Amino acid sequence: MTRSENIYLVGLMGAGKTTIGRQLARTLKLPFYDSDKAIEERTGVDIPTIFEFEGEEGFRDREQKMIQQLTQMRGIVLATGGGAILREENRNLLKENGFIVYLQCSVERILERTRRDTQRPLLQTENPKERIEHLFLQREPLYLSCADFKVNTGIMASKDVVEYILEEYRFVNR
Repeated sequence: MTRSENIYLVGLMGAGKTTIGRQLARTLKLPFYDSDKAIEERTGVDIPTIFEFEGEEGFRDREQKMIQQLTQMRGIVLATGGGAILREENRNLLKENGFIVYLQCSVERILERTRRDTQRPLLQTENPKERIEHLFLQREPLYLSCADFKVNTGIMASKDVVEYILEEYRFVNR
């Protein structure tokens, strides 16, 4: 890991990327970006609408362009979409330009956090638990392959997660 001004958060939906990212940015006095929100702002429509009209592949194309733009910035905290790591180009851009933190969380905890959320297209299924388990098995090796640091957000309060990340971030950036 080389020194970096950027912190990138990766992990499954519901792992806490946006919550933790905002707190990290506030603490470090850095701008915060959420790649999904940036896509919504750029397109003027929400993620479920993009999925509906363009499918997952169309969304991933938009996500890749957004990751390219955001990783060119310096001194930011970025919460990526849960599937951003599916494309090798995204993983490489993140690795080359920032300190990557994998926010790991159990399937049960994610299910609990997302059960009432209608804005997550991949969970609009008869069996959300099965879908989350599948996503976890598919994506965890990718999260681990690019992460500089891993923290379990399902067992710690968010303020403790932020402190834990900051300790490691400051250690690698001294």
